[in-house]
Amino acid sequence: TMQNGKTTKKRGKVKKVILVVCAVLIALSIAQLLILGIRGGIGPLGFIYENKIAKLPGNAQEYDFSSVEPLEDSPLKGKTILFLGSSVTDGTGSLHTAMPEYFAQRTGCTVIKEAVKGTTLVDNGRLSYVQRLKENVDPAAKVDLVICQLSTNDVSTNKPLGEIAEGTSGFDTKTITGAMEEIIAYSKATWDCPVFFYTGSYYDSENYAAMVERLFEVADKWGISVLDLWHDEEFNSISEEQSALYMKDDIHPTKAGYRDWWCPELEKQLFEFLQEN
Repeated sequence: TMQNGKTTKKRGKVKKVILVVCAVLIALSIAQLLILGIRGGIGPLGFIYENKIAKLPGNAQEYDFSSVEPLEDSPLKGKTILFLGSSVTDGTGSLHTAMPEYFAQRTGCTVIKEAVKGTTLVDNGRLSYVQRLKENVDPAAKVDLVICQLSTNDVSTNKPLGEIAEGTSGFDTKTITGAMEEIIAYSKATWDCPVFFYTGSYYDSENYAAMVERLFEVADKWGISVLDLWHDEEFNSISEEQSALYMKDDIHPTKAGYRDWWCPELEKQLFEFLQEN
């Protein structure tokens, strides 16, 4: 009887351990799903986030890009533009409509949208700009322009700025500068087309300011163009009311922000560069 009692107690302890382990695994699984919900716009938290974004004044139906009037004589009609970026190119603050959708509607171009929020220029894995450009975009695809976002995620995750390489190969893609150069070199070699980088509008960040300045140095080396929303004081001098309408936060525009503020200026600068070359 004593032996049976000990066996029963031992089995009870084993069951408790198993239950605790199962509870921990379930909790971790739920936490992972919730994180994915935030990052990918799926699951319960993703739904709550998307619903909150949809209610922003700047994301009202009246700001949908379907209301953008197409250009009659568009220099980009029939062209294919590859947009490479993260949340700003994706449109995280605007229900996933951003520059690619605007330019498609406005100019009659075809767009390839390679945008994943939270990702960096710096090559830190398969979701980095560098790896997605090489792995996700068919090198045999028709690409007439490459437009790359100068990511703010490299700043928020403290990636090293690095140095401009002396030559035109062997870049340190673990640095911001090396990743920029790799993207430019690969794009030119693969599609032999113009390459543009675009900046965000001004916000209070010394590190992003340093990235912008380095971008201009890299652009000079490679003979590429920068679509610059950062430096123009007049462009950035918007009222508090406009800011509340145009921006979800300091970095991410709403639909109104893209349609009525960022994209017209990007279009203007892009067309000027195309006319000059």
